[in-house]
Amino acid sequence: MQSPLFAYTEQQTQGRYALQNEQLLRVALTGQDDVLARKGAMVAYQGLMEFDGEYRSSGQRSRRSRTGEGLDLMRVSGQGTVYLANLAQHVHVVDVDRDGLTVDSAYVLALDSTLHHEVIAVDSQYGISGTGKYQLLITGTGKVALMTSGRPLMMRVTPDKYVSADADAIVAWSSSLRVQMQAQTYSSPVRRRRGSTGEGWELSFLGQGFALVQPSEVLPPQAAEIGDGIAAQFGLGQQGAHGQNRGNAWS
Repeated sequence: MQSPLFAYTEQQTQGRYALQNEQLLRVALTGQDDVLARKGAMVAYQGLMEFDGEYRSSGQRSRRSRTGEGLDLMRVSGQGTVYLANLAQHVHVVDVDRDGLTVDSAYVLALDSTLHHEVIAVDSQYGISGTGKYQLLITGTGKVALMTSGRPLMMRVTPDKYVSADADAIVAWSSSLRVQMQAQTYSSPVRRRRGSTGEGWELSFLGQGFALVQPSEVLPPQAAEIGDGIAAQFGLGQQGAHGQNRGNAWS
């Protein structure tokens, strides 16, 4: 049998994490260190592998129910190679150091089991909950694999050059940055997206570090009719970005 498909053979590398291609992550396990991966992200594996549900404490379950933020993980152990992917999103491997990484849990594909993760709150200028209010703080030393819808933009933040990003497009940022959630409107109905511009909540970053933005927004277009009721128009409720559409189906 002959086909151009045979050009897509597995990559032979020495590293623990390697990109098979832009949308497929290859993780090599030696039987010493486990990897935590997004539930259901395994597409293939070689060798002797075990896949187990990752235990969540009562505190983690409680925070998940209150905030909607958290990681649904499986523990992958054994000796061999596992391939991970999710909805053909682009995959990026990041080294987490002592500064830590803050990320939306929807964009985490895998991470070293030695890393610690917890839910944190992002302050709102108006004290109103909304997109981006809760995020995931990852600390320790190790690697995490992030996903984006398309090729992302990495923006440098310096003390004399702050960055603002749409709360629905931001993927991750340096935990050392100061962050505030706000809406650029001075009208009383601040829950309304920014007039007829289609722009809504944003996150502003100050300090020294980086902010990662993807070329896609979780929310549907302003005039799209998704589900029932006005809440669905703004990505809320069961039909919204934090309901049944957590897979970013509008990108």
